Amino acid sequence: MRKIKYKKGRKLQHITLEYTGTHKEHETEMQLFVYDDADVVEYDKFTVLALNSCFDYTKNNWLNVHGLNDIGLLKTIGTHFKLDDFLLADILNTTKRTKLEEQQNVLFFNIKSLLPSEYSDNISVEQISFILKDGILISFQEKRSDFFTHIRERLRTHAGIVRTKKVDYLLYLLLDAVMENFYITLEDEEDKVEELINLTKKDAKPIILEKIENHRDNLNFLKRSIVPLRDSLYYLKTKKDDDDENGLIQKETFNFFIRLHQKSLELLEQIESDMSALESASNFYFSEQSRKMNEIMKTLTIISAIFIPLTFIVGVYGMNFENMPELKMQNGYFVVMGVMFLLVIGLIIYFKKRRWF
Repeated sequence: MRKIKYKKGRKLQHITLEYTGTHKEHETEMQLFVYDDADVVEYDKFTVLALNSCFDYTKNNWLNVHGLNDIGLLKTIGTHFKLDDFLLADILNTTKRTKLEEQQNVLFFNIKSLLPSEYSDNISVEQISFILKDGILISFQEKRSDFFTHIRERLRTHAGIVRTKKVDYLLYLLLDAVMENFYITLEDEEDKVEELINLTKKDAKPIILEKIENHRDNLNFLKRSIVPLRDSLYYLKTKKDDDDENGLIQKETFNFFIRLHQKSLELLEQIESDMSALESASNFYFSEQSRKMNEIMKTLTIISAIFIPLTFIVGVYGMNFENMPELKMQNGYFVVMGVMFLLVIGLIIYFKKRRWF
């Protein structure tokens, strides 16, 4: 059974524009925010026809694209903002790992957003990509979701400092919102792991071992998703003291990306701790199975030890020799049965004193 709802697309050429994700039923929609400290204008049903008229390059512009099925629309966006086809191919190819790429006057960032499935142990995956240009941030989501609802409200209500900052700070907020999903997913995994550990201590059934392995796969997938994110954020961290050629990220904004890097390290440390807990649960399962097997073998051994002398007595008196005086005794049967009974009682008392059971 495949635990992770992440359909691996077929391999494509680097420049091939084809959406490889699983959310093919979602229609492509766009939303635009044009804002500064004084005002914000929201275009909820934005179309490519308004690309020239609605953008205000003296302010901050955030274009959010939901759905990646309309390849023609994405080509139009790429042509308008002078994005090469390699970037568009990376946006559409959801099998790519998290990456950060700098081009002339463009910063490209994509990330995997992970959330637990509601009715199963699966992990739902969505790729989100960002294009950062001077005064412009474009985000691409595979489907409409509520990851950024609170950020939109902060823009509308002028809450916090987001409208006083450039779009690089908005990129930080969006990345931070996606990383919160990692915490939600990891917390859900931790709750299930704790439940598995408790079940293992109560009754180590084979199905528990299967669940342990499934959750180990989930944690490994989380780790594989966070490690490239950590590396990308570390690259931004190292650029803090360098001269940023493009000037796309302000000097004061680098500190916020350093916080994201620290979060990625915390997530990886917690994943390692959870995997150790799963390993302990797995070891406890096998130890419990061995203990049960030892108990069964001990019981069978005690029973065998009790019946061995009885079998010997029965074998002796089952021989067909004529000169066996006990066979002629009137109460020989009852004497032998009494001896056998006393022998059984004696062995039980002996085993009990030795604490063999």
